[in-house]
Amino acid sequence: MKITLVRHGETEENYEGNLQGRKNVLLNDTGRRQCKRLHDRIIDKKYDYCYMSPLVRCVETAMILIGDRVEMIPDKRLIEREIGEFEGKPKDTYDIKLYWNLELDKNDDGVEPIKELIGRCQDFYNYIIEKHKDESILIVTHSAPYRVLRHILFNHDLSGDLFDGNIVNCQIEEFEI
Repeated sequence: MKITLVRHGETEENYEGNLQGRKNVLLNDTGRRQCKRLHDRIIDKKYDYCYMSPLVRCVETAMILIGDRVEMIPDKRLIEREIGEFEGKPKDTYDIKLYWNLELDKNDDGVEPIKELIGRCQDFYNYIIEKHKDESILIVTHSAPYRVLRHILFNHDLSGDLFDGNIVNCQIEEFEI
């Protein structure tokens, strides 16, 4: 089985350096160009299915990447982490070490607890592993689910600090299972 992870293209919130949780916004022009460049890189790749977050920035990314070449399936488990009162605020107002530490599992200010994010990502991973054993799956999601799925795919220890750097817009990684 092959799993390909992609983070959605850039939005205005990304460009402005603001936090963007579940706010449902389109890509900006830069994001669309990022997706087109990635499309050109993966045009010859074969995918059996594309799973994506139902938020419009992921749907738009998936449409640009693969159009109607494969069935696209929205899945709520791939939605971005709820960031509560930090939505739309500058990134430096959000304490990454606090909200990405499993031992703390903070949900202050309406932030989705990390255990819940891990739980839904693990559930999604278990589902596709069982359903698509010998297939190639494209997953278009957001930085938080991307990061957790990456930890799961690398079989990392999920305790302690889980923040491992930025996941940039239109980042792509392929994994053989």
